[in-house]
Amino acid sequence: MLNLYITSSNRKEGKTFLTAGLAATMQSLGYSTSVYKPIQTAGIERNGFMQSPDLTYVKTIDPYINTHFSYLFKSNLEPLIASELENEPIEIELILKEYAKISAMGDSTILDGDGGLLSPIAPAVQTADLVKKLQIPLLFVVTPREDSINDTLLSIYTAQEKGLDIRGVVINNITDDCPKHLLNAIPRVIEEYTNVKILGLISHLEGKFSPEDLITGILNGVDIESIFNVKIEKLEL
Repeated sequence: MLNLYITSSNRKEGKTFLTAGLAATMQSLGYSTSVYKPIQTAGIERNGFMQSPDLTYVKTIDPYINTHFSYLFKSNLEPLIASELENEPIEIELILKEYAKISAMGDSTILDGDGGLLSPIAPAVQTADLVKKLQIPLLFVVTPREDSINDTLLSIYTAQEKGLDIRGVVINNITDDCPKHLLNAIPRVIEEYTNVKILGLISHLEGKFSPEDLITGILNGVDIESIFNVKIEKLEL
């Protein structure tokens, strides 16, 4: 199974953007792909119904991607706090069962994490504990900021201490005005201090972009085969 859990040090690194891009790219390469958001906070109410903004975004990129969530909260707080406020406890066993069901539906399943690895999701349970139970590799996404190195190293160290399988790091949303010294330092320091590989550099996409633009950016910017640990015949031609 070509499955992956996408995480970051905080909520503003572009997890859902990368999730949508990877899922659409895998679909374009002939792999039926699902996107599973176990927990969605900051849900949006429209016409009396709650919607997952992240999964809605995925559908705008490729409407044929299968999407699913287990918990949807209106609050924009940490999952545990949101679940307590809305009186809906998060059951880890339910997530494990639904993940098994979803991952059996196709070739690839990408999980879009909510918050960082230390985010509490249930009493005495953090996101890292869930990832360990899922037995799924991690892909970190980071944007080039002054504090990116510290935040990313802390997240990777946490994953390593928990014994999680780290596939690599993708640096996202690289703008033309990003200082070159910063863009050079972030990959070098991450690899030097963690032995975790940088598997992609994705440039910022201006304004309204098409799904084809995103797929092209993914194919040109990331090492798809290393991210999913698979040889893809279409990429070898």
